Amino acid sequence: MEVGAMVIAVTGVVGTLGGALLTQRGSARAKRREMELLHRHDAVRESEALRRSCYVELNRDARQFTTALNRHLHVMREGAVEDVDRDALEAAKDAHRDRYSEAQMIAPDEVLARARLVNRALYQLYGQVKRLERGAPAPGETVGTAARAKDEVWELIAAMRVAMRQDLGVSDGSLSA
Repeated sequence: MEVGAMVIAVTGVVGTLGGALLTQRGSARAKRREMELLHRHDAVRESEALRRSCYVELNRDARQFTTALNRHLHVMREGAVEDVDRDALEAAKDAHRDRYSEAQMIAPDEVLARARLVNRALYQLYGQVKRLERGAPAPGETVGTAARAKDEVWELIAAMRVAMRQDLGVSDGSLSA
């Protein structure tokens, strides 16, 4: 009898300790899964915040570069371009270049394709404006053709902005500008 009682007692103790150990391991595993899920959620939110910030700045800097090109064209029509005018244009170009470089590392392919079109159009327009400023335009380049090219840049910026808003989930793309 004593051996049977002892076996029952030992089995009870082992069962109690084993149950507690299994419960603890299950709880630790559930906590680990919960922490991993939380980290993934935080990473997604951080990535979205980084893209949003980059998009806001890229949109702003592309618009400012276009505006600076437009101002430069107006100054050229009215008279001599001064160093302060050149400096303002260069600062806008540099800001856009920096933001576009950041977008190349952050933006998904659809947004980057639109940003690339804007970047290319801005630099083509910049080249045209600078050639006009130097008095050495390429064949067919005039202040008028530069002004029309500037209008096309605005359309490309609007399309880029739509792609950015779609990526961030704030638009379904049905609005165009």
